[in-house]
Amino acid sequence: MRLTLVVLIFALTPLGAQEPIDWQSWLNQGEKAFKSAQYPAAIAAFQKAVDLNPSNPTTHLYLATAYMVNYIPGAQSPENLDFARLAATEFQRTLELDPSNLGAALAMASLTYSQAQGPDADAKSRKFDEARGWYQRVLSIDPQQKSAYYTLGVIDWQQAYPNRITARSQIGMRPEESGPLTIPTVRLMLRAKFSAVIDDGISNLQKALQIDPQYDDAMAYMNLLIRERADLRDTPQEYHEDIAEADLWVQRAIETKRTRASATGQGKWMTRTGEGPPILHVVVAPPPPPPPPPPPPVSDIAVAATPQRIRVSGNVQAANLITKVEAVYPPLAKQARIQGVVRFTAIIGRDGRVSNVQLMSGHPLLVESARQAVIGYIYRPTLLNGNPIEVVTMVEVNFTIETN
Repeated sequence: MRLTLVVLIFALTPLGAQEPIDWQSWLNQGEKAFKSAQYPAAIAAFQKAVDLNPSNPTTHLYLATAYMVNYIPGAQSPENLDFARLAATEFQRTLELDPSNLGAALAMASLTYSQAQGPDADAKSRKFDEARGWYQRVLSIDPQQKSAYYTLGVIDWQQAYPNRITARSQIGMRPEESGPLTIPTVRLMLRAKFSAVIDDGISNLQKALQIDPQYDDAMAYMNLLIRERADLRDTPQEYHEDIAEADLWVQRAIETKRTRASATGQGKWMTRTGEGPPILHVVVAPPPPPPPPPPPPVSDIAVAATPQRIRVSGNVQAANLITKVEAVYPPLAKQARIQGVVRFTAIIGRDGRVSNVQLMSGHPLLVESARQAVIGYIYRPTLLNGNPIEVVTMVEVNFTIETN
């Protein structure tokens, strides 16, 4: 068997092939490996390019991107944390060499935002503060980056919302019960702590809407932040005025989505009134563009060993789903007309059961219900060379309120 493997490698390797000798050739080789999803090979090639030309920001940017594509938000394994750390180091080195590099700044903002999605409250707060600083750095480079203003508004809401919901529960208010908060001391305490945060969030969303008046996700979060403000008002009249304003933003978001769907011929439309910023494809600069040639020949890196875990696209893995647990629509989310998609990175074990779920994006009111559903999914085991293997994939849970 070993002889056969050696012969196969030799047959697939161009005769007389030599390693690149200059940084640009290593960069090109890394791009080819990246395109064919051979990320370890891409990292190795990009590292060679960095070593040969350490003062070029592009080499650091490509290496950082290769590290980041391997990072699974929320997973706490040392290897995964190293991917995040190494990506951050290279993105920051890119910015040291090229302070106006928008792609690196966006990637750092996205990376720190995704790291804030974990369960540790203290770490979450620190990472939100870091992410806020990076999004402000993005705006210093490009003041027209609407997604940066939008995400700053989202961060403000994510910091205020859990505290208000906890306070409501502690003073015995039901989720569907109208406000404001019934105990003045609690209301005053939360107002002192979060009133400026809420106002900052509203201001950031207003700036995003000034850049793009049709930014429906910004409208949706405007609705949510105004609802936060409503619960901290002193009188029922002020509360109901805020709720009426929030409802108008919901309606504007719905109408904007309907208009866009009609204009693009998409037919059915749906609202995402509060879905968080999609971590990868909105706020992150895209990976370095791969070259046009086809993927390189299989190398000994690709065939030397059987991997213990492979990545499979969400659509392909969905076809192997044999038991699907339906998510329960949270009553408060339905009351606020919050819809959208919750996305997770999931690890499917060799037995086809979900062994780990990490949040990628989604509205916080929908996340826990979606998580409880996904951990009950069962898939057909994935086989590689006849043996079951772990799979890393993306799972989406869609929440939609039916309209009449």
